[in-house]
Formats: sequence, structure tokens, C-alpha cells
Amino acid sequence: MDSIVERRSIRKYKDTEVSKNQIREIVEAAVKAPSAKNRQPWKFIAYSGETKNEFLNTMEAGLNKVSGAPQLPPDFKRLLSDAYNTLKIMRQAPALIAVVNTNGRSPFENITTDRRITEICDTLSIGAAVENMILKATEIGLGTLWIANTFYAYEELSDFIGEDGQLACAVALGYADETPDPRPRKPFEDILEFRD
Repeated sequence: MDSIVERRSIRKYKDTEVSKNQIREIVEAAVKAPSAKNRQPWKFIAYSGETKNEFLNTMEAGLNKVSGAPQLPPDFKRLLSDAYNTLKIMRQAPALIAVVNTNGRSPFENITTDRRITEICDTLSIGAAVENMILKATEIGLGTLWIANTFYAYEELSDFIGEDGQLACAVALGYADETPDPRPRKPFEDILEFRD
């Protein structure tokens, strides 16, 4: 349980390589997560070195394309600014792991209600797998940042990855170069209710 308490979202990384064995260990923890109907709807693609740079250059091109669109809503501009900041953080991290929902489809695609329910269940399964990943990374002395801002360059990154399925998220991975304080949490009485 120590990893649960010690885990932090890391936004500054040391320039120290993460080994393939460490990545294997982290993904081994991921695949032990529960999954709806035991579909195990995940694939993990690890990037480092030049391929990581290509991944991030592709993401930047996608962000630039979106930011150049006319008449962006004000909220979207703010969120896009955050995505550019996330890109800077990802460039610092020595490794990235893209997480693909192998049963998913593009979030911009219309699908049946039945398929949407299955997709939601698979997304929950992937969330459990990613949580296992980041807890294992904490346990072995690595820092992580769970990233959803890949959606702003979804099509470009999906083409780059070249896998069927839905790009669910990415995880930045490396040795932390910061020790953030815990983020505030909602008061316990606001989040737990007993009904006897």
C-alpha cells in the first residue's frame, strides 16, 4: 500500500534511461488488472530514444493543426495550452508508453449504444491496468505522468502508432527530478456515505 500513498504525478524528469526490463516489470503489473468479461482490451507500446521523439513530433504537429483551426471555443484554447505544456513534460521523460484499447474505436466515431457500453467497460479495465502500471513504477523508484492530452492529436498519433483500436492514453516514465507534495483531496465525509 506504500505505493498508493507515495505515488505522485511527475512533471520533471532526470536524464536517466529506463531499461526495457523495468518497462516489462511495469507492464506485467498492468496485465494483472481486472478486466470486464476478461477481455483484457489493452496493448502497451513503449517508446524511447528516436521513436519517442517521432511520437512527440507527431503529437506536436497534431496540436499545431488543431490550434490553427478558426473559431476555437475559449475553453478549448485553454485546454490546448495545457496540452502543449504536457508535450514539454513528455519530451523530458526518457520513456513513454502508449496504451491502446484493442476493442475501441475512435472517440469521434458514432457507434451503437451496445458498443458504447462495451467501450466504457473496456475503458474502466484500461484504467485499472494503468493504475497498476503507475503503482508498480512508484514501487521500483520511477515517476510517471498519466496523460490524456493525446486526444488533441488523436488522428495523427493513431496513424503514427499504426494499431487497430483506440488510443486510450499515454504514460510518461522516468526518474523523478522533483518531489511534489500530495495534492489536496476532497473531505472524506463528502465522498463516502453509509446507507444502513
